[in-house]
Amino acid sequence: MSLAVRVIPCLDVAAGRVVKGVNFLDLRDAGDPVELAALYAGQGADELTFLDVTATVDERATTYEMVQRVAEQVFIPLTVGGGVRSSEDVARLLGHGADKIGVNSAAIARPALLSEIADRFGAQVLVLSLDVKRSDRTESGFVVTTHGGRTETALDALAWAKHAVELGAGELLVNSIDADGTKAGFDLELTALMHELSSVPVIASGGAGSAADFAPAWRAGADAMLAASIFHNREVTVGEVKRALAAEGAIVR
Repeated sequence: MSLAVRVIPCLDVAAGRVVKGVNFLDLRDAGDPVELAALYAGQGADELTFLDVTATVDERATTYEMVQRVAEQVFIPLTVGGGVRSSEDVARLLGHGADKIGVNSAAIARPALLSEIADRFGAQVLVLSLDVKRSDRTESGFVVTTHGGRTETALDALAWAKHAVELGAGELLVNSIDADGTKAGFDLELTALMHELSSVPVIASGGAGSAADFAPAWRAGADAMLAASIFHNREVTVGEVKRALAAEGAIVR
């Protein structure tokens, strides 16, 4: 586990542009990914996460180009996810400048993919991305979803996260679909439960509405917090978030 808590702006990308919505719906344009990446790096972001939210085959080339342009100008770790289905996809993204790769739906369909990626590139490259909803259909009360939260699987979110770590996932990116875009704060219960079961870092995602929302997620066990709209809308800077975290006792870079 890293000692310093990380603040990670997230850029959801579609057709080469950054987009943002609420609960993964009603996407609107939020800017150029390279310009925003440079802005957040200048503000002190520890890492950047890019999620290709419409990762079709036709747009994959756009994603490679975007990753390369960002990597040439921004010198902090880049995580890229969306549409990754094989270790060859991982190799190509790493070759274009990504540092870590997020995997979601493809791992649900074929869990062995996680072991294949971890064995070939190392667990430090592999981030399991989970889109999680509250549900009374699972033992934990949380279910894994796909298609931006629109399709529920039969997977208990906590059981799947634990299994994924056993298969080689080096980090868990836990996105609360219920909180996403609401600016009502991170899902602290979900964050705490993931922290309890995980031997790898947990990244809390979904719900950040102010700089004050980050410290509670850190106290709940998050090693990093990811946010999008509050940064894209210029409501708060990465630096302001880090100052708020430090004021609450967190160690920040």
